[in-house]
Amino acid sequence: MRSIARFCFVERILLQLRVVSDLKCLSRAYGTAASSALLLLDDDHVFDNSPAVVPVVVSGEINVQKSVGRKRGNRRSRIHRKHVLSPVVVRVFKSLNWEAARQLKFSRTKKKYGFFRSIDAFRMVVNVFALAGMDMEVYALLRDIVWYYNKSNWDAFDLFSILLDSPKDEARSVVVFDFLIKVFAANSMLEHALDVFVQAKETGLELSIRSCNFLLKCLAEANRREFLWSLFEEMKSTGPAPNVYTYTIMLNFYCKGNFGEAEIDELLEEMERNGETPTVVTYSTYIYGLCRVGNVERASDFVQRLISTNGLVNVYCFNAIIQGLCIKGKPYGALKVLEGMKSCGISPDVYTYSILIHGFCKQGDVEKGLDLIEEMKCSNIEPSLVSYSSFIHGVCKKRRSDISLGIFRDLGAAGYKYDQTAYSILIKGFCMQEDLDSAVKLMEEMVGNNLAPDPSTFESLIRGFCKTGPLVNALELFNMMLKDGILPTIATWNVIIDVHCREGRMEEALKLMNELQTQGNANLFTYSAVINGLCKEGKSERALELLPSMLKRNVLPSVVIFSILIDGFAKQLNSRKALMLYRRMFKIGVTPDLVAYTIRINIFCRRGRMCEACNLFKKMIENGMEPDEISYTSVIAGFCRNGDMKKASALFNEMKQRDILLTVVTYTSLIFGYCKLNRFDKADMLMGEMKRNGMTPDVVTYKILFAEHRRCGNRDRAIEMLNEMKKGILPDHMNNMMLE
Repeated sequence: MRSIARFCFVERILLQLRVVSDLKCLSRAYGTAASSALLLLDDDHVFDNSPAVVPVVVSGEINVQKSVGRKRGNRRSRIHRKHVLSPVVVRVFKSLNWEAARQLKFSRTKKKYGFFRSIDAFRMVVNVFALAGMDMEVYALLRDIVWYYNKSNWDAFDLFSILLDSPKDEARSVVVFDFLIKVFAANSMLEHALDVFVQAKETGLELSIRSCNFLLKCLAEANRREFLWSLFEEMKSTGPAPNVYTYTIMLNFYCKGNFGEAEIDELLEEMERNGETPTVVTYSTYIYGLCRVGNVERASDFVQRLISTNGLVNVYCFNAIIQGLCIKGKPYGALKVLEGMKSCGISPDVYTYSILIHGFCKQGDVEKGLDLIEEMKCSNIEPSLVSYSSFIHGVCKKRRSDISLGIFRDLGAAGYKYDQTAYSILIKGFCMQEDLDSAVKLMEEMVGNNLAPDPSTFESLIRGFCKTGPLVNALELFNMMLKDGILPTIATWNVIIDVHCREGRMEEALKLMNELQTQGNANLFTYSAVINGLCKEGKSERALELLPSMLKRNVLPSVVIFSILIDGFAKQLNSRKALMLYRRMFKIGVTPDLVAYTIRINIFCRRGRMCEACNLFKKMIENGMEPDEISYTSVIAGFCRNGDMKKASALFNEMKQRDILLTVVTYTSLIFGYCKLNRFDKADMLMGEMKRNGMTPDVVTYKILFAEHRRCGNRDRAIEMLNEMKKGILPDHMNNMMLE
């Protein structure tokens, strides 16, 4: 190891003398090396997103004994080895030739010469290139070392100490570690990059602001908030001092929803206090942040202040405000911003118009969207496929997918290349119009054009088949997704689960729900569909067993789920369990809605507890809920069963006064109540009123009248009811039995 170290020292001296004595030669060599480095871009070996290096086999076995340097006393350093790297290293040093350095491919070199000799040679060459300003070559060699460490599962944290040539030669070491940070950061090895920063600080090296900014940017993109904040604070306290680009990176991170408006303002003020002048990019980032948190008005005022003080504004500043207004559903306000933008001498771009077209079409104003497309053409701005896709989406929402398809075909004929989004919009449009044949043809065309349907495209088709049938097509598409490795959206899973529940295939629904639970993706809708399906099959107890599973997965049961369960137990005449669930709902903080109140009112009415039912009815109104026809009918039916027709009639008249819909069930309940009291005159009057209001009595109405007339010995009237029923409603077996 001592001989190797001595060898390194001598070769460094030789290189430095060469650089000082012949700058022109160095300049020519650097130009050649930098150009040859571009060859990296087309090589086969790729490491993440960085440029690649071609594997080069080091030539066969070498037996060399070479003097590489002399010192006083005629001492000589000689290296005796079977495989010797020194000829290659010397050739690289003397020529600064990248092609020679490529022979030092680390994986091949390590295999032939061993790790310590190989890493030592690489360390020398990296430092040589760093001193010569050959940045691309330094990056490529470091990347090659890091790639090998990763492939071999070695601890890359050791690379700092291995590559540190001499802490006294600060300029060269800084370059090496700047690029080591970039290599680590570019390949998502952010902890390693931060470790280089920390070790450099401990060694007394001051890294460049550019490498620190690059690391800061990578941390922001990876949303590594704690590391990002720590690095930023460390830069402010010990250097390198943040510059305008540092603050812009941080401002961009703040503005993407990671901090509130106050923090964004504070960061901009800190930047100005520290003497950094914001650029137009900084301002546009700040404006975007204000719009993102919904303060479009303040963003607009800020732009006006910049304009009045001859500040820097560009098209991106205005685009942020236009987008913010469109998101708020104010496209006409955004249109005024466009006019103001033009008056300031700033020309709108394709993104400006695309945002506006999307905003208007989302509001259903496709005519204005079309006008904007024409305006783009008049301004010599070629509408993009995104611009047209927003317009096509708007037309599809108008349920005119046929027109959208025509526009789509015209775009193809005009040379536009269809993309996945355009196809998905059209497919969804046809599914909304229940034209599944056209939707399937478009999907087949999409696949034929080598565009893979995304999960949302499958979701549109599956929803369509679930709505119009055949359901087997929906299930086939779902199974196709699973088979092809396309992960269905949670909404798609829920649609399929709901289909199984509606079709009574509860075991299949439970199986899919369990799979979603395993993935950790079962949500409120999943449980709601399954619980509803089980309750409809009279399996309320089994449905109730799902509540602990929901709570265990932090899915709080909604009032809808409680209402389904309460109703399920009520229909099974298990009022005790139904009322227990109602109390539990309050206990966990779920506020009952109109449906929940109505179900409980109906339970009291069926049990003849009309006083409690009326109190609950009044409480419901006091809590700000308006009773509907079901609530009223439940209470009316309860009074009718108790024979209290005075109160039933009062509620019936109240419904009329408040223009609440009167249903066949409401009339039938009253008819039943009057028939029990032998007030057939009132019953006949209500029957006539119901018919005059355009309602047809149902089989229940006729059965009540038939049974009550027969009970009172009015056989002729009973037969009359039966004959009347035969005209529109077939009598069931019970009616015939009763007639006999």
